[in-house]
Amino acid sequence: MNTAVGNRIAIFGASGYAGGELVRLVDAHPSMEIGYLGAHSRSGSELREVHPHLPGGNRELGSLNPDRAQGMDLAFLALPHGASALLASELAEMGVAVVDLGSDFRMDTPQRYREAYGADHPLPEQLSGWVYGLPELFRDRIIGASRVAAPGCYPTAASLALAPLAAAGVIELEGIVVNAVSGISGAGRGVKSELLFGSIDESVSAYAVGTHRHRPEMEQVLDDMTGGTSSLSFTPHLVPMQRGLLATCHAKTSRDTSEVLEVLHAAYGNEPFVEVVDAPPATRWVVGSNRCLIHAVVDSHTSSVVVVSVIDNLMKGAAGQAIQCANLMLGNPEDSGLPLAGWMP
Repeated sequence: MNTAVGNRIAIFGASGYAGGELVRLVDAHPSMEIGYLGAHSRSGSELREVHPHLPGGNRELGSLNPDRAQGMDLAFLALPHGASALLASELAEMGVAVVDLGSDFRMDTPQRYREAYGADHPLPEQLSGWVYGLPELFRDRIIGASRVAAPGCYPTAASLALAPLAAAGVIELEGIVVNAVSGISGAGRGVKSELLFGSIDESVSAYAVGTHRHRPEMEQVLDDMTGGTSSLSFTPHLVPMQRGLLATCHAKTSRDTSEVLEVLHAAYGNEPFVEVVDAPPATRWVVGSNRCLIHAVVDSHTSSVVVVSVIDNLMKGAAGQAIQCANLMLGNPEDSGLPLAGWMP
């Protein structure tokens, strides 16, 4: 654990998978230290009871009381959908910077929120005060911000693959197709029959076909980057692996592969966590790291570009990206405390 004096951090939702990754990353961060760990159903437990792999296991998990973050520099909220809004609002009023890993503040308007989640936002007037936390696309907005909504894991992979091409006008904004697969950790730690070992082992399944709430989020990013209106079909799949996410994105184009790659290299040539690679990447290559690997090729038969993007859903898709945003908000080097290397086998 890091014992150096630095930015004092609260983590609400520390008992979940993303929360555990935040604890691991903050403990190793050269200029952050944990000041408070909060949970809901596991309040009163010791860290070792929910994350036995982490050191400092005798630390107690407290409640989700925002007053416990008084005096903290920043709070991470790693809570389920709907659980962040009021807590985030109270923390912001206290002057605590917030990175919300949940979905409560990702949408930029009440209308988009309603489309994505089928209900009205509890604090619609606050949506415009939040910055969408995808640093490679919106870094200037994140630097020095006090309220940042970290993207979902699927939108992270798809947006990094498609946004530079959309912004450069080399793909059509209508009829985009994103098919993606994710490891089981993306579903969280809740016990559900469809997530038991006997249900997922040696099986692949699509879910939320045509209705997944990340589709409007993907379209929002593309619309923001282009000033246009995009339409996208998104189908997620659950695969029997612990972590990792692969998105295969299709979009119409009149350009060839070299032109597409030129745009992607220009966008990411100086980015520490995104790399354009020469072969289709595997999820195993990024597990444990905050990297996103992208490969693109134009299919001349259908006049479309196929862009493959891989991330670790718990790192660049959740906790790692949240740390990346927090670094920008607090004035730390953007890559501070974040691993570039994954682990194999």
